[in-house]
Amino acid sequence: MSYELKDHTADIAVEATAASLGGVFAAVADGMAEAMCEDVPTGGQRRSLAVTAESREALLFDYLDELIYERDVQGVLPVDNETTVQNEGSEWHLDGSYRGVPLADVTARDLKAVTYSEMDISETEKGWHAYVVFDV
Repeated sequence: MSYELKDHTADIAVEATAASLGGVFAAVADGMAEAMCEDVPTGGQRRSLAVTAESREALLFDYLDELIYERDVQGVLPVDNETTVQNEGSEWHLDGSYRGVPLADVTARDLKAVTYSEMDISETEKGWHAYVVFDV
């Protein structure tokens, strides 16, 4: 799984690839964390979360939005993300975890929100590709 930060007009984007759908979600989340903080220290506690949505795109949006919420409310930077994604009928489910590094231990840039602008989640011959733009 890999990701790359991309410049985007007044915003920042993350482009990610992975063998699995859950892997590409986690890679986008790791890219989002790097967009906020380049040097992440060790430490922090592992935390779990679960998200359900009506579509694959909504699930990615809601997952990333939940990580921003965790940052704002719990005071942690979610890093080392791991996820599994499943489709059950008309619902998509994500079970995940992250290492929550206390914001007091990092110098973080503000990232305001995830957007649907130009969002792409697609299956390729090599696995999965995702592109997500964040409002900074």
